[in-house]
Amino acid sequence: MKYPLSKTGVRVGVMLAIVVGFAAAAQNGQSPEKRITPAEVQWPAASGAGVGTSGVTGIQTVVLKGDPTKPGLYTLLLRLGPNNRIQAHSHRDDRVATVVSGKWYLGYGRQFNEAALKELPPGSFYTEPPGVFHFAMTKAETVTIQITGMGPSDTVYADPRNDPTKQQK
Repeated sequence: MKYPLSKTGVRVGVMLAIVVGFAAAAQNGQSPEKRITPAEVQWPAASGAGVGTSGVTGIQTVVLKGDPTKPGLYTLLLRLGPNNRIQAHSHRDDRVATVVSGKWYLGYGRQFNEAALKELPPGSFYTEPPGVFHFAMTKAETVTIQITGMGPSDTVYADPRNDPTKQQK
């Protein structure tokens, strides 16, 4: 049996959705609207220790939306230079990614295996399901990737000895 909504019920539902949307935006301290062209991205100095990244030195990370350290939706833009290798690691949150530029090589498994890598050219899409180990590398060119997930995020290496944030310098 279907229960039709009255026009008043529809209006109340729409108003409630608008109020909830504005409340969420106010709570995050961010406007829900954002427009950024590639030329407007403010790339920081290469680092690697940002939450939601592999922690590999040389990664530049820009948070486009949200905060990967807190509950809620976030989107990151990552840029890696040529000839980088990222050992097998996972994240607790469910993530989706798109290759924006360059060729990215990605594989799934508990240890880095170059034979298992798939070449992902610009426009390619891939997933990083919660707790699923994956590894990646760049070859001759710089790669830019956009990753979206539901925080909080983290990074856990299959072999803790490969965690770059715990290696002595």
